[in-house]
Amino acid sequence: VVVFGIPFDGGVSFRAGAKDGPRELREITYSIYPITERWESFSDLKVLDLGDVQGKDREKIFKKAEEIAYQAAKAKKLITMIGGDHSTTIPVLRGIDKALEDPLGIIHLDAHFDLCDEIDGNYLSHGSIERRALELRNISDIRNIFFVGVRSVEAQELPFIRDKKINMLKAMDIRRQGVGKSLERIREKMKKFSRIYLTIDIDVLDPAYAPGTGTPQFGGLDSRELLDLLYGIFELPIIGFDVVEVAPGLDDSKIALFAARKIITECWGHYYRKKFNQ
Repeated sequence: VVVFGIPFDGGVSFRAGAKDGPRELREITYSIYPITERWESFSDLKVLDLGDVQGKDREKIFKKAEEIAYQAAKAKKLITMIGGDHSTTIPVLRGIDKALEDPLGIIHLDAHFDLCDEIDGNYLSHGSIERRALELRNISDIRNIFFVGVRSVEAQELPFIRDKKINMLKAMDIRRQGVGKSLERIREKMKKFSRIYLTIDIDVLDPAYAPGTGTPQFGGLDSRELLDLLYGIFELPIIGFDVVEVAPGLDDSKIALFAARKIITECWGHYYRKKFNQ
């Protein structure tokens, strides 16, 4: 596993603070034991933490992050990126795209679609990541992406969404039909991909479970639904994932921060179990 943080929140459209996510997440991670809630032990998993990507401006930060993702994907290491706002996923996808020669699937867990062409003139905003992803050669088709937990849409996204055969499970769909049927739909649509990237915006959770984020949306997933979804999603060929939009300063109790820690450790355990048939 290759881990790196991107402490950048210059892509936000509302409340900042996600730049502190990588540093504070590391501070609460040292004491955890490498075992999931399903007793999947991953104590033998080798983890290389490259630290945080630093730079004076977005261009330099994103260029460095893209190169890290490219090298990790070429080496077939599981990528784990800690944001930062959701715009930090853009260079990771670019790096992976450069490393691959076949289609890449994306599972997008988020309250938002992030399909805006731009927000306030910013084409690399946290609300534009999947629009930028569609410009990459190994993605290019909206059907490469499965949106999970969405419950908010921007006006400029509506024509785009309605005009395409979009793969989508709204948060209300998951609540009504249950996690089991939701996973069946995700697997059915994504099983054709030999490589899938998972991007997790912490605001996919209802604000009751993750208040420390810049653009919370009510009506989200509860923590049980998210953890069960992650377990099933890792039955697919996941080559990397990220957790973004955790803003510790917006939450005195650090609930979102602890949620992010749980997400990462569960994902590592599921990956280890599948890869090594544990």
